[in-house]
Amino acid sequence: MPGRGRNLGGVSAEEFEAVRTSAQRAAAAAPGVRAAGGPAVDAALRAAAELLRSRAPELLAANAADVDAATAAGMAAGLLDRLRLTPERLADMATQLDVLADTPEPDVERFVRTLPSGERVFERRIPVGVIGAVFEARPNVTIDVASQVLKARSAAVLRTGSAALGSATALVELVIAPALEAHGIPAAAVQLVPLPGHAGAEALVGLPDLVPLVVVRGSGEVTRKLSALGAAAGTRVLAHADGGGVLYLDSSADDTVVERLVHDSTDRLGVCNRLNLLLIDRPVYDRLLPVAEKVLRGRGIELSLPPHAHALGHEWALDSGNEAHVTVAPVDGAVDAALTAARETSGLAACVCAEDEAVAHRFLDAYTGTGAFWNTPTRLLDGYKLLGLPETGINVDHTPGPRGPVTYPDLALRQFVVLPPV
Repeated sequence: MPGRGRNLGGVSAEEFEAVRTSAQRAAAAAPGVRAAGGPAVDAALRAAAELLRSRAPELLAANAADVDAATAAGMAAGLLDRLRLTPERLADMATQLDVLADTPEPDVERFVRTLPSGERVFERRIPVGVIGAVFEARPNVTIDVASQVLKARSAAVLRTGSAALGSATALVELVIAPALEAHGIPAAAVQLVPLPGHAGAEALVGLPDLVPLVVVRGSGEVTRKLSALGAAAGTRVLAHADGGGVLYLDSSADDTVVERLVHDSTDRLGVCNRLNLLLIDRPVYDRLLPVAEKVLRGRGIELSLPPHAHALGHEWALDSGNEAHVTVAPVDGAVDAALTAARETSGLAACVCAEDEAVAHRFLDAYTGTGAFWNTPTRLLDGYKLLGLPETGINVDHTPGPRGPVTYPDLALRQFVVLPPV
């Protein structure tokens, strides 16, 4: 029976049915998204940008209620920062929608080759249909993911962290739905799972017939669990789990560059690409540690020095109440630093601070993670900063497929079309 999913442990029949109903609505709307075409989708994105601006007071009020409730519940400062919307953040969200709408799309079809027998082979990009997303309590991600999925000509089923449910509901009902409807696209193309807690997320990855692809973001433990549940159900999961940026300070590093990188890598502590692990070349450990320490302490950040009572790659951004920490450790040169970064962390991003170009390239060649940087902060590993597009998440899989910031061109299926000889 189409749309029949697998009931998962810990999810009641009522919860599963609620998520399936959302998925069915999205599936029914998906053909309308595909049929609307690029100009209509882009027009809807521009309309959504204008609604973000014109309805800012209502959106900020809904978000303030979420923030007040989270504060009363004892949410840590780093998580509150991710939850909070400001006029500036709303303006940035609107700008990103305008940029996305103006972004030329890759060709839908490309010629591959002519077979010896004369047939012509083409490769096409076709929509997935319905794409799910599970993400943390960050209201802006509601807009980021919905816009990327729509640009990829699919419908979306979104499940956000319970703390942001009020904000996300306002964004869908006051911004996304009316913008779609105004341009002939079914408003039901973006569904928001109404369930708090993890039940909605577990149900969403268990509906492969309706939602074959789910982007999963959040804490490592939860994301790994959802990935396993999705795999068991037959759902393709693009996971953004563990993060944590690494900065290696080489013997050839310039003090002023060290100061800049440490400073620019710690502007926000509740994000995955912030400085998390600081590695220092052993011969200059005693010289460069005070340079970095001065900057970190100026930002109110504590150093976790060896010997460590935790894993070297422990991600402080996910340690509620302890976000204001950076782990420090000595290493034996660039290659050891690169291998340590890849071994001890998720492999999200690592930077080498060095004036010696040969050293920098030894590090870059040895590091196998998703983003490698030389004298530039790992905070740049972000879809909008790196690619000029919002992202659905950052995929750090060590297997072929979308890797790094996942944007709408990654959210498509490959189809081969063979035509007869001319």
